[in-house]
Amino acid sequence: MMEALFPRLSLRELDILIENLGSGSLSLPFTELGLTQLFGRQTGPQVLQALDALTKQNFNEKQILATLELLKTDRLSRERSLTDLVSLVWTGPETPGVTNRDTKVVVQELFSRAESSVLVAGFAVYQGRDVFKALANRMDQRPDLKVSMYLNVQRRHLDTTASDEILREFALKFKRKDWPGKRLPNVFYDPRSLALDGDKRAVLHAKCIVVDKKIAFVSSANFTEAAQERNIEAGVLIEADAFADKLQGHFEALTQAGALLSVSGIASA
Repeated sequence: MMEALFPRLSLRELDILIENLGSGSLSLPFTELGLTQLFGRQTGPQVLQALDALTKQNFNEKQILATLELLKTDRLSRERSLTDLVSLVWTGPETPGVTNRDTKVVVQELFSRAESSVLVAGFAVYQGRDVFKALANRMDQRPDLKVSMYLNVQRRHLDTTASDEILREFALKFKRKDWPGKRLPNVFYDPRSLALDGDKRAVLHAKCIVVDKKIAFVSSANFTEAAQERNIEAGVLIEADAFADKLQGHFEALTQAGALLSVSGIASA
């Protein structure tokens, strides 16, 4: 079982196992609940089976940790493969034998591990206090963490409300219902989304996260409970500095050019 599963885990997944074993937060007896919290509903039970296979061979925690560290060292000694750089991230029904990461687990992990910057782009936000709780906590823990959010501000069909009023209501809703933290992120929008002419109107439909300009997550999933936990959603986690930096740089360039604007009333403290 070890031979079948562990080589298919990404370096990040190996790091998660190594870090949790090393810190003592993951210890014998291993449980499905604990590993599901780390890896999601599909991969968690498979990791449990692989670890149980080692314990049945009388491996203790230190020996398991040493085995995983050797596997990581071997992987790092070779050129990183596509399997190491790209992980499938999934929400919805699962297929036996297919290893992937859980959308909610990946999103919360990315938010919790951010060191310097987080970029979030999304079309729809609902029950944001739950979805963004880990990010808000991380901002409160790290005063130097810069968070930029690019969100869609919607003008409903045939709605002629002034753009300033729509933006004011959006800002109030975000602060009262969608953001749980003390510090506010910087929030930007595409002004074309508020065009009165429906033929000229556009939506900010991108759904992605970039952390520290090193890791990028691109997904079909909105920042809603349903998309994070129940819908069928597919995404990719890409651990490549060049790609992550380029993706974030594109949003920043659009902002600098005035194509994306700051939402008045929402700004980081």
